[in-house]
Amino acid sequence: MRATLVFTLCLAAAGAAWAQSATPLREASAAGKMAAAPVEQRTERIRVEDAGSRIDELRVGGETKSIVVQPKGGMPAYQVQPGSGERSWKIANF
Repeated sequence: MRATLVFTLCLAAAGAAWAQSATPLREASAAGKMAAAPVEQRTERIRVEDAGSRIDELRVGGETKSIVVQPKGGMPAYQVQPGSGERSWKIANF
């Protein structure tokens, strides 16, 4: 009886270990299938305004794509690059 109990526990432990090792393979193959199909990403337009300026931010899939700052008082608007923080001005609008 003791041998049967030990055998059953070993078999259960081996089954649990086998099930855990098979899961990452299934997840990897599922991730490969998902990468092939286009996924609709959430688009957010965020506007923050105070007494000195208005900031418009565009996020796609949680990643900031563009930032436009419009100072108040007649100053020209400028864009801020999300990764580097560099500023650039538009000279003319076409």
